[in-house]
Amino acid sequence: MLLAIDVGNTQTTLGLFDGEDMLHMWRISSDTTQSTDELRITLHGLLTMEGISRADVDGMALATVVPAAKHMWMKVGRTMFGLDVLDINVRTAGDLIDITNYRRSVLGADRIADAVAARAFYGAPVIVVDFGTATNIEVIDKDGCFVGGVIAPGVMSSMNALFSRTALLPQVELVDPKAAIGRNTIKAMQVGIVYGEVDRVDGLVHRIEDQLGYKAKVVATGGLASTMAKLTTTVTEINPELTLQGIRLIYENQPK
Repeated sequence: MLLAIDVGNTQTTLGLFDGEDMLHMWRISSDTTQSTDELRITLHGLLTMEGISRADVDGMALATVVPAAKHMWMKVGRTMFGLDVLDINVRTAGDLIDITNYRRSVLGADRIADAVAARAFYGAPVIVVDFGTATNIEVIDKDGCFVGGVIAPGVMSSMNALFSRTALLPQVELVDPKAAIGRNTIKAMQVGIVYGEVDRVDGLVHRIEDQLGYKAKVVATGGLASTMAKLTTTVTEINPELTLQGIRLIYENQPK
């Protein structure tokens, strides 16, 4: 079985694959202050809970945008499973991603995995909206090339910034406010945060399609995809597993 690991700034998503099938998916906090032993204990508990032994895991692949987490997971792979962990990057992605039309060769591992999986599952052209700590948008053109995208503050980052700088505003739940005019403080904040995010995404997608000169499928992923994407007018698919599936595809494409 393959253990695919996507370490974000806030959450770490784990997927356990048997071939193409994802058997289990877990989300844990991305806590770089914990020790490797603490991480091993957490991982052991997740596997044990599902009746999975360490011997069942014969492959590991890691996509991380958190440098401190890379060493930690590499060590967990060696000490807990006796495995070398595949580091997801442009080199290991190989021919699964074409970045010849992108001006920089350095891409975040999560963006690489999203682009690989989106092209594999949805064809081209396709746009990925990843609702995480940052809201990332990846663009694959009609020729199947990664041509760039957008990196913006995520909805939780924006909300936390608002709360930290405004002493009198309360925490609010990320739900559909159902109206564009907030009749109280809570509703007004939900309109600004929730509708502000989905309208920003819709506006960016429209601008991207205008620049491409054609429409594209729009796929949402990330921890907040199910909450935010259903309120947009541009997202056509929601796939919470997309990044993990991209990690799996890259792992399976390695030379044997």
